[in-house]
Amino acid sequence: MQDNLPFSDFGEEVVRAEGLRKTFTLSRKQQRLEHTDFPRKVALDGLSFSAQRGEIYGLLGPNGAGKTTTLRILSTLISPDAGDAFVCGHSVRKEPGKVRDVIGFMTSELKLEGFFTPSYLFDFFGAMHGVEKGALAQRKQELFARFGIDRFAEVKVSDLSTGMLQKVSLVISIVHDPAVVIFDEPTNGLDVLTAKVVIDFLLELKAMGKSILLSTHIFSLVEKLCDRVGIIIDGKMAADGKLQDVCGEMSLEDKFFAIYRSIKGDAV
Repeated sequence: MQDNLPFSDFGEEVVRAEGLRKTFTLSRKQQRLEHTDFPRKVALDGLSFSAQRGEIYGLLGPNGAGKTTTLRILSTLISPDAGDAFVCGHSVRKEPGKVRDVIGFMTSELKLEGFFTPSYLFDFFGAMHGVEKGALAQRKQELFARFGIDRFAEVKVSDLSTGMLQKVSLVISIVHDPAVVIFDEPTNGLDVLTAKVVIDFLLELKAMGKSILLSTHIFSLVEKLCDRVGIIIDGKMAADGKLQDVCGEMSLEDKFFAIYRSIKGDAV
């Protein structure tokens, strides 16, 4: 795979979020689940951070902290109420099409039509991204072989295992060889073997100079993969920096809970 983006056009900073704010209206049922009487939830409250070329940046936080909302904004799936984010120099608010050209976004919530096959879906999404047919065929061969999808290329998605479906979702998300790869909970729901394949591939992408953003609540995954980490609590950035600078002499888990208690009191 080739790094096809001229990074020199905008320097080493690949992603920059500036004061992102996002609120959602809650239904009565959601209010009960959130144990609140307030009709609106603040998902992000002035969130800012940046990620560099050729690094893996991890957004770490509990469920509901704002991790997925952040990644959806960066992927142009939703718009912020305030603030902006830039991917490869392009504003998610003003240039969403250009942002989508340079990112790959994978989430466990991605739903693929069960009637189609991995081969058909790869070609379909490749055509949507404007990948030339010859390059698309070569890329399919490489990625399908890399993830063991080639034996299931003509099997309907509805007949695939959960692990194989996750692999298919992954290769479709990077069909156009994006410069920035965004993963929401990359190992969520995977068996240990499939998770290992995904983790190894993320490290390969990093070695190729790709920039990777991932969200997770798994401390060991951040420690294994990430160069830098942003700890999100209640939609705000509680700590941000190189892993060793954030943690100091503490483990990431101990540091996280120390930060969490300082913000939430004795909630844990």
